[in-house]
Amino acid sequence: MTISSLKPQSKSHTAVALARLDERIARSPVGEGFLERAHFLDAHASLWVDGELVHLEDLVLHDGLRDIRAPTHELNIARDILKTRRRIAAHPPAWALSAQGLASLRGRAWPAASSGGDGEGVPDGNVEVGGTGAGLGEAEDPDADGLSDAFAAIDAVLARSGAAIEEAKAPGRVKAAPDKNPFVYDLDWDEDERLAEWQAVLARAQDLPPVLQATVALDAWNEIAVLQHAPWLGRLLAASILREGGITNGVHLAAINLGLKAIPVDRRRHRDRETRLLAIARALTISAETGLKEHDRLVLARQMMMRKLEGRRTSSRLPELVELVMARPLISAGMVAKTLEVTPQGARRFVQELGLREMTGRGRFRAWGIL
Repeated sequence: MTISSLKPQSKSHTAVALARLDERIARSPVGEGFLERAHFLDAHASLWVDGELVHLEDLVLHDGLRDIRAPTHELNIARDILKTRRRIAAHPPAWALSAQGLASLRGRAWPAASSGGDGEGVPDGNVEVGGTGAGLGEAEDPDADGLSDAFAAIDAVLARSGAAIEEAKAPGRVKAAPDKNPFVYDLDWDEDERLAEWQAVLARAQDLPPVLQATVALDAWNEIAVLQHAPWLGRLLAASILREGGITNGVHLAAINLGLKAIPVDRRRHRDRETRLLAIARALTISAETGLKEHDRLVLARQMMMRKLEGRRTSSRLPELVELVMARPLISAGMVAKTLEVTPQGARRFVQELGLREMTGRGRFRAWGIL
């Protein structure tokens, strides 16, 4: 398979659309709201791509600690994706693909953290708990002999604790972890080896344009199946490649899952590698085009809501409600009450004044938005 067949599309339409979206967000009055909504929409679409389903309103309410029912396993995964997107977006563009970033995103402790130089980890031994330190000798402390056994026991406890901390911080393989349930985890699944294989593919694609790097990296992640229970992380890393390569210029993290959601599954998982790469490249284009349409829609919706505020008192709380609506795909009466510091009844009155649309169709635990 040759990568050259992807270059015309990648260099022209996809890269330009992503760059245009990034530039528009950077100068937009709804830029921050767009970014926050993109986190929710991409996390929601990520579950769809993996064959799972969560309701967007449940994810928004779960993130705002306003759950109306016990969260499901799928909802917890969506929340993990949401939090991971926020972490990646909050760090420099190169962080996610660095050794420290990958270790953190995989839930592994970074080895340098146990050096003791940053104040974390076990004591560095400069202070002696037991023994005859300076200023405290046996001749000066008549009770030293009686306390020696206690000091020795303390030293032993500290030594065992330090060893346990070091063992917990050291990166280990899943197959070497005895506490993994064999009915849930494949103990022969060597994530470190698979990650090294994926990084080798990424290294060979260094000379490609960022869009092609992200495409090749995402396809390799899916084929290698690096992480047993986090296939969604590869899509966020592919978005980080676009961000680090300057396509999105560090302003936003591409919502790749929104584009993949529109691609038929038989194309995304086709046996032919070229077909899969073309499907991923098309998904990147769709995500950029969807983002541009969503941004324009948000700008128009904000303008219409701001017109309803004309002639109101300067102390009105409705402008704060407008910003909350722009920042969240859906809002509940509890979220409005907490943000505006009003009663739930007052929150519902504000929602009616702003003319928001009820999105759930329920009589209780309703949610409003501009979707």
